[in-house]
Amino acid sequence: MGPTALIDLSALRFNLQRAAQLAPNSRLYAVIKANAYGHGLLRVARALTAADALAVARVEEGVQLRQAGVTRPILVLEGFFTIDELEAASCYQLEVAIQQPEQIKLLRDHPISQPITCWLKIDTGMHRLGFQPDDVEAAWAFLNNHSSVSKEVRVMTHLSSGDDLSDPATGQQLGCFQAFSERFKTATSIANSAGIIAWPDTRTDWARPGIMLYGASPMLGRTGLDEGLKPVMTLKSRIIAINRFSKGSPIGYSGSWVCPEDMRVAVVAAGYGDGYPRHAPSGTPVLLNQQQVPLIGRVSMDMLNLDLRSQPEAQVGDEVTLWGEGLPAELIAEQAGTIAYELFCGVTQRVEFQEIAS
Repeated sequence: MGPTALIDLSALRFNLQRAAQLAPNSRLYAVIKANAYGHGLLRVARALTAADALAVARVEEGVQLRQAGVTRPILVLEGFFTIDELEAASCYQLEVAIQQPEQIKLLRDHPISQPITCWLKIDTGMHRLGFQPDDVEAAWAFLNNHSSVSKEVRVMTHLSSGDDLSDPATGQQLGCFQAFSERFKTATSIANSAGIIAWPDTRTDWARPGIMLYGASPMLGRTGLDEGLKPVMTLKSRIIAINRFSKGSPIGYSGSWVCPEDMRVAVVAAGYGDGYPRHAPSGTPVLLNQQQVPLIGRVSMDMLNLDLRSQPEAQVGDEVTLWGEGLPAELIAEQAGTIAYELFCGVTQRVEFQEIAS
């Protein structure tokens, strides 16, 4: 008996609708990279029929979707890096981000059978992928005059600090990007989840909701509930043992937590082997019988321990929620020094996934 990840497809669709409400004048690329943030690539693609298009990180993700029968537009956010990937993008008609001179060289030197739609990515301040402002004009000119590129070349950028409303970086990025978008007069895409939620000027022709689709907030200090979103993944397990220990008894590896009094301690079948964060400290909440109880001691590979002093009626077999419905993943992530994105992506293969369909 181990954890189960319940995937609420109605909540997923609700969150897409919420993104559409916040950005009513934008078409939406539903971002389903990294196995749909751990929720299941094909499961999520098939559920989000209302999305205008889909976005993934890598060519092989797009190919997997095409081979599964997905016909909607698919944007590969990293683009291609080899001849094989370029040819696959052409064969499967994947849209691609063009963000490095090496990609332009591949396009120039290797003819493809079918032209592809290209998004010219501009580095406006993220400093990760994208052409520097001084190099954008030359890249734009090449893409607009090459037979392997579809007629409409689009432009995009990525926000570095949209999660922080007090950071001036987003305004600076917008100023840089708008200078190019006004000159090129083509379709644009800026807004990720943070842009959709908090930065109206980034909601241009296309927006790219990612983490918000899965019910978590990208904004600092906020949860999905604060943004009107619903959790999609609820990770559950059960109590497999209840022990009574006397005051002074150490709990778990290295005895890092010591019982302050005589007390009951529950053992839950979940650990870092399932994707629960190993560094979650004592005090991290778990939901038991609709009440929060604290984790105590170190998380081990297969188990974790709970303080039952507030739950005198708890029994072996009782269900616990590790995150999800009633317990936002952002709270667990904050305790563990990480983000909800990592929690979702880190759920391992031995966890059973179950769909909840409306």
